[in-house]
Amino acid sequence: MDKAGPVVCLGIMVADLVARPVTSFPRPLTLVEEMSLHTGGCAVNAAVALAKLGIPAEVIGKVGLDALGDFLVGELARNGVGTEGVVRDARRGTSATMVLVNPEGERGFLHFLGANASFSPAEVDLARIRRAAILHVAGALVLPELDGPPLARILADAKSAGVVTFLDTVWDASDRWMELIGPLLPSTDYFVPSIAEARRLTGGESPSEIARALLDRGAGTVALKMAEEGCFVADARRGEFHVPALKVEVVDSTGAGDAFAAGFIAGVWDGWPLVTAARFANAMGALCVTAMGASTGLRTLAETVAFMEGRTAGI
Repeated sequence: MDKAGPVVCLGIMVADLVARPVTSFPRPLTLVEEMSLHTGGCAVNAAVALAKLGIPAEVIGKVGLDALGDFLVGELARNGVGTEGVVRDARRGTSATMVLVNPEGERGFLHFLGANASFSPAEVDLARIRRAAILHVAGALVLPELDGPPLARILADAKSAGVVTFLDTVWDASDRWMELIGPLLPSTDYFVPSIAEARRLTGGESPSEIARALLDRGAGTVALKMAEEGCFVADARRGEFHVPALKVEVVDSTGAGDAFAAGFIAGVWDGWPLVTAARFANAMGALCVTAMGASTGLRTLAETVAFMEGRTAGI
């Protein structure tokens, strides 16, 4: 593909305070072994993961003019991610999540929508998107000012400029699912939702049934994230297939879906066959869950390829 521009990740930006292990709700006080502040939010997670792979990445999103906003922008810059498209809001605080991780690595969340809730179409730098090689819309369904027709217009505009488009979702607490995502799919080259989200979107059960429904709605390629079961990929021209997960010890699954998305983007960026991109995406997700936070466990491109090939060979 044409690599003249960067990968632009448009979406939610969140500061994550992660605590583990949490075995019960604190009443009135529970001590944990570890608590740490991390970058979070789908757009931030994916961009940092791409930067660690050596792929130029930028974020378009919104944070508060506060200490957490300073933290996110500073960490993006430290990782080599462009922040010129990040809007600072003096009236709304930066979105934040308290992540409670149990001993098995599964999570519960306390979330503050913050500045993400007011990120509007007028604040999206369309010129920056048009100069991109890839646009990754990361965090659809929790961007109330953008979800639905506004994001559909942004994706269509990107496509008309020759930009390859990716789309990822999060859980829709408003339960509007296909009402908001359906208009986006005809302008989406690669759709990478979780299997749970995709089931709610389509009403289907099996990965093949779900993927066909999403392809019928206009998505170019569908890659369903299936956690410990790996992923299922379907493309109208290239067929469908399942790729098993790589087995690792799970410490914290925060950001694993975003790491998977970044891995798939990397495969498209480098022009790999679809099955190789899927294997690499699985490897990114597996590495992510081996450490606390959304990006601590991620490695360079060469290290991730070596990990993928070694685990595939049974090492």
